[in-house]
Amino acid sequence: MDIRHKLTGETLASVPGDSLREADLRELDLSEADLAGADLTGARLDDTDLIDADLREARLETAVLRGARLLRADLARASLRRARLGAPNRSRAAILAGAHLAEADLSGADLRNVELRGADLREACLNRVDARCADLREADLFRVVAHHALFIEADLREANLREADLRDSHFNDADLSRADLSGADLTSLHPEGFTVINLANCERAICAGAKMRNLSAEHVNFRFADLRGADLAHAVLGGSNLYRANVAGADFTGVELAGVETEYVNFSDARHADVPAYKTHLR
Repeated sequence: MDIRHKLTGETLASVPGDSLREADLRELDLSEADLAGADLTGARLDDTDLIDADLREARLETAVLRGARLLRADLARASLRRARLGAPNRSRAAILAGAHLAEADLSGADLRNVELRGADLREACLNRVDARCADLREADLFRVVAHHALFIEADLREANLREADLRDSHFNDADLSRADLSGADLTSLHPEGFTVINLANCERAICAGAKMRNLSAEHVNFRFADLRGADLAHAVLGGSNLYRANVAGADFTGVELAGVETEYVNFSDARHADVPAYKTHLR
């Protein structure tokens, strides 16, 4: 079976048989390859160059892509369920900077240390992904669905997470500074469950209208954050810093604010905010 260049039709590689399922394509240069709709289930693509490749609607379930270079690759609507792109060491993780993954299914994928900077993941499915330490700076995650996902220590600076469904996921120690989480859902699929963002950096993050009920947000940096209209009912904010955050219209029902830094926060337009009398510099 021949793998051809998407523009010139030139043969880039020939694989025995008539299928690419479980094919060994390790260390090949398949840059700008035409693999749209290809069945690459279980294929070995370790250290393969797939830069600018066309992988739209391709099947890559359980495929191994550690060390693969997929810069600007088009993976729109592709299936990467349980694909292995990540590694404990960043130098062995796949690179997908600028890749197009809109509506792709990455359920259960290993994305540890993967570089997805500036990637387009709009409306993608990231349920149960392991994206610990992944680089998602400036990535577009608009309306992404990511239930029970791990974003621990991930870099999400300036990422677009508007209207994202992030229920029951873990963002412990993640960098969400200047990220846009307006309208995002950080609640839970279960009555007693919760999403976790302990120790995260949310400085200047936009969380307007975000659903954050029961959120575990201990020792979070919310300095200068936009929390207008956010639902923070029963959230745990112990040790967090709300310095100069905008909380107009935010719901603080059941939130213990005694251990929260509230200097220069105007709670006059917030809802159900029980601010201890000894707090100073309130406006």
